[in-house]
Amino acid sequence: QVQLVESGGGLVQAGGSLRLSCAASGTIFSFNAMGWYRQAPGKQRELVADTTDGGGTVYADSVKGRFTISRDSAKRTVYLQMNSLKPEDTAVYYCRMARGLQYWGQGTQVTVSS
Repeated sequence: QVQLVESGGGLVQAGGSLRLSCAASGTIFSFNAMGWYRQAPGKQRELVADTTDGGGTVYADSVKGRFTISRDSAKRTVYLQMNSLKPEDTAVYYCRMARGLQYWGQGTQVTVSS
């Protein structure tokens, strides 16, 4: 069994920064993919950023240049540094880790006020 626990969400003014963290616990000790998705009210869940154990990263066009994903595989933790936040970044942010199967966190709310 694998559990993912996110932290770091909150309320911030436009232009501010937040850092999200997601730590895994359980029986899987390494993941191929570790990333972040988000879901705004009335919208589908979308990819924000993802990273592979080979070092590859991918970002949504809307966050390129503002968000940075990083991972500490030994700690089974993935981070998302979010800078220059905009009101349209408001959403519930979910971490996802995958190794064969995929695992999701419970989500953390990020609210950006204008």
